[in-house]
Amino acid sequence: MNWEQVRQEYPNQWLLIEATAAHTENSTRVVEEIVVISSFDGAKHALQAYLAKHKQNPTQELYVAHTSREALDIKERKWAGVRTAA
Repeated sequence: MNWEQVRQEYPNQWLLIEATAAHTENSTRVVEEIVVISSFDGAKHALQAYLAKHKQNPTQELYVAHTSREALDIKERKWAGVRTAA
């Protein structure tokens, strides 16, 4: 599905979605195909589900979004520096 189809099928809901087809243009992630993993009434539960799913498979391209947004505006962040364990 694309974002408009998702918005029509899941009106006014928080979603945990997976991008199955996406590319980058000018530091923005353009998501072409989406699979809805779960829907939620609140952001807190959606973020908890995201964290649990991301922990299981960190390479999966997951996002939390509310269907009131007309477009997915996903900016890529570049990480600089070295991460260390405490």
